[in-house]
Amino acid sequence: MKKIIFTLLIFASVLLSQHMLAQSVLQSTDLRTVNVDNLSNADIAKVQAQLASNNMTIDQAQTALMAKGLNASEFVKLKNRLASNSNNASTTIPKLQETPSENNSARTQPAFSNVKVKDSENALIFGSELFDNPTLNFAPDLQLATPVNYVLGPGDELQVSVYGVQLYNATINVSAEGKIAIDAVGQLYVSGMTIEAATQKIKNAIANVYSTVASGQSQVSVSLGKIRTIKVTIIGGKQPGNYSVSSLASVYNALHLAGGPSKNGTYRNIELIRNNQVIKYIDIYDFLVKGDQSANVNLKDNDVIRIPAYTKRVTIEGEVKRPGIFELKKGETFATLLSFTSGFSESAYTASVNVIQKTSKEFKVQDITNTDFGNYIPQSGDLFRVNKILNRFENRITIEGAVFRPDTYSFTEGMRISDLVAKADGLKEDAYNKRARILRLTANLTAEVINVDLESALSGDTDADIVLNREDIVTVYSVLEFAEDFKITIDGEIKKPGVYNFYQGLTLNDLLIQAGGLSGSASKRVEIARMIVSEDIDNSNPNKAEIFNIEITPNSNEQAKNFVLSPFDVINIRKMAVYEKPEMVSITGAIPYAGKYVLANKNAKVADIIARAGGLTPLANINGVKVKRPIQAKQIEEVESINLNLGSKDSIQDKLEKKLKEEVKYAIIPIDWKSIVKDPFSSTNVTLFPGDEIEVATFNEGVKVAGNVLLTSEIPYSKGRGFNYYLDAVGGLDSKAWKKKAYIIYPNGKAAVSHSFLFIRSYPNVTPGSQIIVPEKPEVKKMSTGEVVSIGSVIASLALLIVTAFK
Repeated sequence: MKKIIFTLLIFASVLLSQHMLAQSVLQSTDLRTVNVDNLSNADIAKVQAQLASNNMTIDQAQTALMAKGLNASEFVKLKNRLASNSNNASTTIPKLQETPSENNSARTQPAFSNVKVKDSENALIFGSELFDNPTLNFAPDLQLATPVNYVLGPGDELQVSVYGVQLYNATINVSAEGKIAIDAVGQLYVSGMTIEAATQKIKNAIANVYSTVASGQSQVSVSLGKIRTIKVTIIGGKQPGNYSVSSLASVYNALHLAGGPSKNGTYRNIELIRNNQVIKYIDIYDFLVKGDQSANVNLKDNDVIRIPAYTKRVTIEGEVKRPGIFELKKGETFATLLSFTSGFSESAYTASVNVIQKTSKEFKVQDITNTDFGNYIPQSGDLFRVNKILNRFENRITIEGAVFRPDTYSFTEGMRISDLVAKADGLKEDAYNKRARILRLTANLTAEVINVDLESALSGDTDADIVLNREDIVTVYSVLEFAEDFKITIDGEIKKPGVYNFYQGLTLNDLLIQAGGLSGSASKRVEIARMIVSEDIDNSNPNKAEIFNIEITPNSNEQAKNFVLSPFDVINIRKMAVYEKPEMVSITGAIPYAGKYVLANKNAKVADIIARAGGLTPLANINGVKVKRPIQAKQIEEVESINLNLGSKDSIQDKLEKKLKEEVKYAIIPIDWKSIVKDPFSSTNVTLFPGDEIEVATFNEGVKVAGNVLLTSEIPYSKGRGFNYYLDAVGGLDSKAWKKKAYIIYPNGKAAVSHSFLFIRSYPNVTPGSQIIVPEKPEVKKMSTGEVVSIGSVIASLALLIVTAFK
């Protein structure tokens, strides 16, 4: 008995483990006792469904299954069973090898487009822009859920899926006969059925074959894949014809493809014809004005869209928000037309509208008042003009000048000048109340001026308190406007000289403080010039101004005698007679104490500064003393003021001015030190100016040779050797050298040039430390062959004339 019970327990555990494997491969914890041979095909299908629900293959699950105790040989059997079950299922319920991606399963539809023709001629027709805009095409959204009322037909594509215990995915096309073919189920007729009815029919057919669908273990899904194309005909469009469109397309989508109504086509009464009957009238204005798309119905195969000619069109221009050409239906009024334009603009004259109508012979003009907007029925061809309001005010009055709130105010009948002043918060303190001005437009629009006694008007005098009119401009004067703008001038030794405003009671002390106070160089002398004011001309008095000479305390801005100033006075603060800041020169070179030295004496000489610097050192070159004097701005101005009369195209003077400003910063003064040693009063012992720089050259035995020579070099000085010796020492001259213009610069800055006498050229002496410069020969333009021939011809002609004259 115990053996029987033990055997039953083992059998039950095996069945339980198999059931566990069949229910969930991944959730089981112990798979050691599983025998794959004992599993049915239904159990294998459950395992397959579990793997699919976890997006795993059997190979991906191998590690997890082996970790839970599944034997390797059993795993191989399970893998083979799963593969065999998939192959067998292909003969009963097909299973797709690969789950379609979201992009592959998305609903598709061929793109339908048409080349847009811009209708510039009818651009003003309201609604035409709807069909010229390529971004507004009313194409159906293919990503929306399948409409339950969508009617299937040949060319549609259905995606049928079975999921759950059994798996099946298939893409099935509706054939030309309106049928679909499902494996193991057969053919089903679905053409003309809604997608909802077809889905139910397909579910019932699959349930009759597969019990898992009938029992609810598997579910059936039917969706619309590729959408079929239908044919519609458009008559009366800009591009009429037959169009292939999506079966989900609507009327507006087809109209957009056809470019909208033609030149004379209606926008208000478009017909949708199906089976030779008008099933819908489309008014595009409902969409344009209200956004109503109730007329935008879906199309069916062989639908006809007919666009008849319009019945009534009118034009409106001017001050409306949307001017243009509009189509009106029977019974619609001007108020309806105004709603199509979105109403008047802000500056529109709304009291009446001008309309130009066409009669059988000519035009006529009619005015429509605002009370008739809802009653007037426009006629075809009417031209409405909405004008601007007048640029004028019906109740404006203005006050300006010396009131607290000068502005524009509203005018009321009977308003007086006192009322307007009260509106402006009264007169300011500086108001001139003896007179005010009213600028008024008369009946013929000419201007007139009315003067008002403002003081009397505000005190209650009704005769002076004048009644105002619309558009009057009242001006209240200010006493400040009558005051002359007096000025006063201060110059000289003051920190901020200039022109200042004069005020009554202004004194010298006040002006000194305002101008920043006296400078340190101010003397006690102050000169004040005052203009002479007189009704009569005094020929005996030649003075143009009255002069006051006063004395002040230089170091004080508060004078004991406070001089009262008058308008236009000119004050000059004189400088101290002796007040000069120490000025310096500098000395460099072969002296013991180089640096800057103050000019202690007004007549300080070169020898004085050299003596203060310790005299010349033994290394000094007594022939190399010079003074460098900075070029002053005054010197440049003098050169600029001279007119050399060189012509407008000659640049010599410009070059000279530029050279002085930018290149030549110093003037060189050669000093003959030997002469100074012999005679301290020698003319070469020049008086120094501030900024002068004395240079004492160090003795140098070399002679520099530069310019147009073969080798720029420095040759040792050789006593008794002449100019040509040093030129030969550097290899001679190059091809561009101008020897006769060669010159020498001595150490003290003095220069010397060569001279010629009776074809004998003499060159200056060479001293140690000097520099020989050979300039470049200027370029000479050679005569061309033509010029030579011309000169030859002239000479020959002259010779002929001479010979003829002596015959």
